[in-house]
Parts: sequence; structure tokens; C-alpha cells
Amino acid sequence: MVSGTLLSWLLDADPALRWQVERDLAQEPPSVWRATRARVATEGFGARLLTLQDPDGQWAGGAYFPAGFDFADVERVGQPWTATTWSLTALREWGLDAAVLRERRTAELLAQNSRWEYDDLPYWGGEVDCCINAWTLANGVWLGVDVNGVADWFVEHRLPDGGWNCQWVEGSTRSSFHSTLNSLKGLLAYDTATGGTDATRAARRSGEEYLLQRQLFRRLSTGEPVAPWVANFAYPFRWLYSALNAAEYLREAALLDGTPPDRRMADAIDLVRAARRPDGTWLQGRRLPGQVWFDVDVADGAASKWLTLFGARVLTWWDS
Repeated sequence: MVSGTLLSWLLDADPALRWQVERDLAQEPPSVWRATRARVATEGFGARLLTLQDPDGQWAGGAYFPAGFDFADVERVGQPWTATTWSLTALREWGLDAAVLRERRTAELLAQNSRWEYDDLPYWGGEVDCCINAWTLANGVWLGVDVNGVADWFVEHRLPDGGWNCQWVEGSTRSSFHSTLNSLKGLLAYDTATGGTDATRAARRSGEEYLLQRQLFRRLSTGEPVAPWVANFAYPFRWLYSALNAAEYLREAALLDGTPPDRRMADAIDLVRAARRPDGTWLQGRRLPGQVWFDVDVADGAASKWLTLFGARVLTWWDS
């Protein structure tokens, strides 16, 4: 699956990426990849992002948006990716040891100082947006915060078709691919860290079934692809759905649950496989616009080490 040349290229990377290559593609022993993972706090992307944390525990002075952001600019410049939720999510996904942020009393500082832009709600209580609550749930359980109430929120706000939609507050009763996947990621993090409850596990399996019934990218009514974005693979994923993003989630869920790949993923896996270039790499797709602290991957159209890790990891799991 992964040639020696490709593996060498992938290993020449930031510790945030390298430790995952060592663990999942190079099959290195835990002593090797854990040592690399520990370097996330002191080198590269992780260390750089840690230096940008505010004294009050936040990043960019805000919960989901930077302090003072002009919301009228969203259409013109895009969503900024620098505020607290995005920064915490990046550090968690890169493998930072949560003890680093516990030593900084980050969770306590955010409880004291950070409020959601929506209704000035307290940070660790979440708000009304499914995706925001998913990141709150995952980041909270990672940092040891009691976020059981946020986990219960997902059980209570699951829609009749099995998934979630951030537009529920506007009256939507049909689930969204984007919202459902992000909600599932939050629940998976919760179940992984705590073992979950009967209710959270049932909610997670219901959301997974929503995606699998649609083969990860098709309309249930017609069988046609739901939109071109299902085949747009771009890192960082942010909130954007794609067949690769969904397949990577289902890989992680199957490993936790001890279940084999679901055959209804086959067409989505074909999309992932078709995007692999002859040299074994995947190209960066169209990324969401918006301000970042610094770039962590290549420009659109270039060979992406992050996407190559995800693509190779998903296909290795599927083909095995």
C-alpha cells in the first residue's frame, strides 16, 4: 500500500503528522510513535500554537470567532480559524498531551473567561449549533471537563431520520451530512474517553446508519451524489464533509467498537481510491477560506502529506 519512497516522504513531517504515520503506516512500536507524539508540545505546529494562547486561556480573544470580528466580513473573507475552539481542536487532533493544557489551567480559565458569541452562554455548556457542541464535547472530555450535559444534548437533539442538523434551531427536521459527521466525531470522542452511555452509543450508531444508508455520499431518494463537495478532499477538514472525512471517522469508530468495515462504504472508498495519484499521494482540494495562525498543509492542488496519511490509512484498513 505504501512504498518506501512514499513512507520516507511522509515521515519527513511535523511531529503532529509524523507520529500518526509511524503508528498507522510504518507500524512502529509504541515506544517510537509515543516519543514523537510527545514532541508535539515542544516542536512544530503544536508548540507554535501553544505560544499563541492568551493569558485568559483563550486564543484570539474569543470562543468561536476572534474578539472584535466583524460578522459582516464572513461572506467576504470567510470564517476565521484562529479562535479558541479551532485552536483547541487542532491541538487535540494533532495529539498534544492534554496534561500540557491542564498545567496551564486552560479548562478552568475558559470556564471563567470564555463565552459563546451566541447568547453569551458559558463555554463548557455548549450552545445551539451541533458542530460547535461537537467540538466542545470532544475538547472538554479531552481536558477532563464534565461535559456530560453536552453529550446528553446530542441524544435529545437527534432528528427523526437519525442524524443532526445545525439548522434545527431554524426549524429544519432533516439531517445534514456536515452536521451529522461532526456530531458523530464529538460523540466518538466522548465514548472513547468515558465508555459512553447506552444513550450516547445508540445515538452514535443512529448517526452512522444515517450516513451508511446513503453510502456516505448519495441522496437516499435518488441515489445520486448529494453534492460535488463529497469528493473535495481538503485539509484541515474544519466542518466540511467529504467521503474521505467520513471514511476516516468510520475507521476510527470501527476500531473502537471492534467491528469490520461496513460494505455500504464501498462506493465511497472507490472515490477515495480514485483520487490517489500514481505516486501514491492525494492532492489538496479546495480549502475553506479564512484567517489562520499559520499554514499546516500545502496550497490547493499540491500533494498533501495530511491527506495522503488519511487516504492511505483508510485504504489500508479497508483492504485488510
